[in-house]
Amino acid sequence: MDNSTRRHFDAFTNQIAKLNGIPDGTKKFTVEPTIEQKLEDKIRESAGFLSDINSVTVTEAKGAKLGLDIGSPVSSTQNTNDADRTTKDPSTLDEREYECTQTNFDTHIGYKKLDQWAKFPDFQTRITNLITKQQARDRIMIGFNGTSRADTSDLVANPLLQDVNIGWLQHIRTNAPEHHMTGLKVGDHADADFKNIDAAVMALADELLDEWYRDDTDLVAIMGRQLLSDKFIGLVDSNDAPTERNALETIITNKSVGGLKSARVPFFPPRAVLVTRLDNLGIYTQAGTRRRHIKDKPERDRIEDYQSVNQSYVVEDYGLTAFAENILVPDGNNGWE
Repeated sequence: MDNSTRRHFDAFTNQIAKLNGIPDGTKKFTVEPTIEQKLEDKIRESAGFLSDINSVTVTEAKGAKLGLDIGSPVSSTQNTNDADRTTKDPSTLDEREYECTQTNFDTHIGYKKLDQWAKFPDFQTRITNLITKQQARDRIMIGFNGTSRADTSDLVANPLLQDVNIGWLQHIRTNAPEHHMTGLKVGDHADADFKNIDAAVMALADELLDEWYRDDTDLVAIMGRQLLSDKFIGLVDSNDAPTERNALETIITNKSVGGLKSARVPFFPPRAVLVTRLDNLGIYTQAGTRRRHIKDKPERDRIEDYQSVNQSYVVEDYGLTAFAENILVPDGNNGWE
């Protein structure tokens, strides 16, 4: 590490120490609450999807889910000569509990890269943004691919962080099989379940969502990239007239599928569809659990940044989910793939 880089690095750790009210930023510490919240906000801001879902800070490691603002209907009638009127909780509460477990976000940056960054006035910001952005990406990756939590995760065997925490889709598979389908055939073959993805999405919404959610105007269809490509590629290849191009741009911008606005999210399974509201997906973060330790590691010519926080991936209401995966499409040889 160059001497100028050393000065930048020392200023970086000193600033972190000052913000967290500690004497030494290179010793393990618990992140100060206001800084913890700012970090959470910055992580969410670095990935638009995380700003759309239900990101919540909770006090307890385990407890009842917070639920949605509005759940099932509450209107009723009652002949009070026969019985008392009964109340209903207007929010959506599920008996299943959330449980926050520790996730480590441990990174390192080599001296050579630091020496390059030391030439820029935003040295500290570059380090912070790099780490923050990857933490945001990892959260989305875990949410859509996590199936378990191993005592010690294995990135080689599970490159999509499948063993770091249990994500939203796995919660649906396990806890709400009545809202989950697999192996649907979508195409123009005689044995197809649906002729196109629009029909499949409409059927998912009509058949798997609880009835009072089916006309919710905030519903979206989160689409795997291969299914979106199958829907839109024909239009891209064949429509050349200006008016058709304009219409195509509107379709791609709105990405309407089965009458619903579609969402394209990183790391979502390529042959899957999830119909829900984005605020039905949540990440609960336990307050006071963010730990950090920044250390210089001359033995490896790098600095290391150890961070951890307790989190849980939550589906607020399973009745507001319709999930289909491993969708099959024609293989070009009268079969399916």
